[in-house]
Amino acid sequence: MSTDTNSTPAFRYAAVTFDCADPADMARFYGELLGMSVVFSSEDFVLLGKEGATGLGFNRLADYRPPTWPDPTQEKQAHIELGVDDLDIAEKRLLDLGAVKPEFQPQPERWRVLLDPAGHPFCITTLV
Repeated sequence: MSTDTNSTPAFRYAAVTFDCADPADMARFYGELLGMSVVFSSEDFVLLGKEGATGLGFNRLADYRPPTWPDPTQEKQAHIELGVDDLDIAEKRLLDLGAVKPEFQPQPERWRVLLDPAGHPFCITTLV
């Protein structure tokens, strides 16, 4: 172990964790969507990952309240942007997996906003 106080520790971006009521359901949704497997699981936390990629975690929150986007009553706090080749085909697949499409779509020709099973907004776009 180095005792050099001037050295900078190396950090790696490992995962983003979302609060939710049901971590297993969220892991199923995003695991199937992104082709990721469960690398750790407990009753209150599930971490998805795959070799060479960042992961996604899902943490049970006893009093979880889903975002009310676009209504600001319960803010979304964060969301994921996913790149796709075809918005219509991707949207259909996500809806089949359990996503919900809110009525309000700010720019549906450029990106679509969907809600995951816990109500977190996420976007699909052909721009990336």
